[in-house]
Amino acid sequence: MKRIFFMALLASLTLHSFAQSGFVKVDGTKFTIDGKPYRYIGANYWYGGLLATNGDKGKTRLKSELDFLKKNGVTNLRIMVGAEGLTTYPYRTPSEKALQPQPGKFDENIMYGLDYLLNEMGKRNMKAVLHFTNTWDWSGGLGQYLQWNGYGEQPYSKYGGYTWDKNQSYVAQFYTCQKCMDELDAYIKYVLHRKNSINGKKYTDDPAVMAWEIINEPRPMMQNAVPAFEAWMKHVSALVKSIDHNHLLTTGSEGQIASFYDMNIFKAIHADKNIDYLTIHIWPKNWGWFKDTSINVSYHTIIDSATAYLNRHVQIAQELNKPLVLEEFGLPRDSQSFSINSTTNSRDHFYDFMFGLAMSHPEIGGCNIWAFSGTARPIPGQVFWKDGDEFMGDPGGEEQGLNSVFDSDNSTWQVIRKYSLKN
Repeated sequence: MKRIFFMALLASLTLHSFAQSGFVKVDGTKFTIDGKPYRYIGANYWYGGLLATNGDKGKTRLKSELDFLKKNGVTNLRIMVGAEGLTTYPYRTPSEKALQPQPGKFDENIMYGLDYLLNEMGKRNMKAVLHFTNTWDWSGGLGQYLQWNGYGEQPYSKYGGYTWDKNQSYVAQFYTCQKCMDELDAYIKYVLHRKNSINGKKYTDDPAVMAWEIINEPRPMMQNAVPAFEAWMKHVSALVKSIDHNHLLTTGSEGQIASFYDMNIFKAIHADKNIDYLTIHIWPKNWGWFKDTSINVSYHTIIDSATAYLNRHVQIAQELNKPLVLEEFGLPRDSQSFSINSTTNSRDHFYDFMFGLAMSHPEIGGCNIWAFSGTARPIPGQVFWKDGDEFMGDPGGEEQGLNSVFDSDNSTWQVIRKYSLKN
């Protein structure tokens, strides 16, 4: 009888060990895979799941780009799960590419695209970090849930009358809109209960997924919304972890700048027991560390500011005893050109510095450049994305080619390989 019990126990442990194989875990401030250290240089590839929805041409592009990334040592990709809502706004992910065109209605073709991406990444032993929704309007995001629930049209950033204050006031309402939050919960449950239509794996059992992210760049938006914002983040983290016991979970935060420069808010949302690691973003242009095309003139300011920003968040990671990921950072091409033929000297120097700085901190488990655009190319004379164009790293509301790293940017890839192939 004892022998039967022992054999059953051994089989159970073996099955459990097999089930856990290949998943990224956390050990203090370090990532591990199967007990071995895991540290990476990655890329943002938000549109990756949409490529396979463009037929054979899109699938061919996807596979060739994954092969290119793998060859260059970039094996961790940060990806959008899906866009929300039908829209006529031309600077947003188009309606036909929305995963959730209406509340609780999901487009199987878009989910197939994500199935295809995860299956191809699994073949190449690559890892995905998947964010559910967005603070910003370029993929629908929180504003779409407010539109669905009678709060009026969200203030679109490329339309007349838009102001930052109007946008903040509008989005902040999400955290007290119970129906909005319930609809987002239903969407998250739908994704987490998904079984891949290609390989039959449950999403929750797929080691191609490293982590889920609650939202791209969460912000309370208004000071009086902080308690409700923190409560919502805590609620969603508990929801995700109640369904998925295999994968890591993080916030998608930019860091201190996203919370009125109050580090206590950043610390609070990452201290949650269900949040496994911290994230930050660094955007010298967006944050005003240089003006217009004066990248070279302001380069020392950029470096000093980035160093100070990173170090402040490393300290919080040490205090919480969790890893930190620099999951978005970028710099425009020289002179802020959109041309594929323009040089990238300042960006190359910035990448080199940031990779080196990150690697000097053992608490930093990964860096994801913004953003990989692969074989796509900017259209001469056209600034913004139009429906039917190839997707690239710059979303529809941003100048196409501005922050993109293309497969032809040889000097940039030389810098990336310098660090990615060490890991």
